[in-house]
Amino acid sequence: MSATRYRKRHCRSVLAALVLMAAFSAFGEEYLSREEFLGLAFAGGAPQMETLWLTDETRAAAEAAVGWAPAALRLRYWREGNCTAWILEDIGKDKPITLGVAVSGEQIERVDVLAFRESRGWEIRHAFFTDQFSGLTLAPDGYLSSHIDGITGATLSVRAVERVARLALWLNAQVQG
Repeated sequence: MSATRYRKRHCRSVLAALVLMAAFSAFGEEYLSREEFLGLAFAGGAPQMETLWLTDETRAAAEAAVGWAPAALRLRYWREGNCTAWILEDIGKDKPITLGVAVSGEQIERVDVLAFRESRGWEIRHAFFTDQFSGLTLAPDGYLSSHIDGITGATLSVRAVERVARLALWLNAQVQG
């Protein structure tokens, strides 16, 4: 095979691989819709959505309390009695992970992965992982009240879920007064 013919064939295969990688990386998988998550969080149907406006002071307080605050100007949440539900995003390695966290009183009721866009770490969506969060509270040091077992190969995704869970607990305390 001539060198020119080899280069053309090689370039076509590299181009095909790049197109497949771009298509795969743009692909995100949605596991639960917002309505499905809210149906699980509130048995009687979702209450009306409320808004929490984040000021610089609120962000600084969240950063001091749990070590992380979103850059958003407002957060949407749902509240019924002493139960709140939050749909928040955090970056795993490169792309956002959309998580739903339901809080009852001062403890986590459930954590669900709504959408996952990373190329690895998707195992965090399974109940064997998310069930570990049920019943946890926010410890005085800003971490969760119990250790979360990680998943090999999904360390950054696991950390993102932990950050979001801590933030949801802190936010719940803010809106509950």
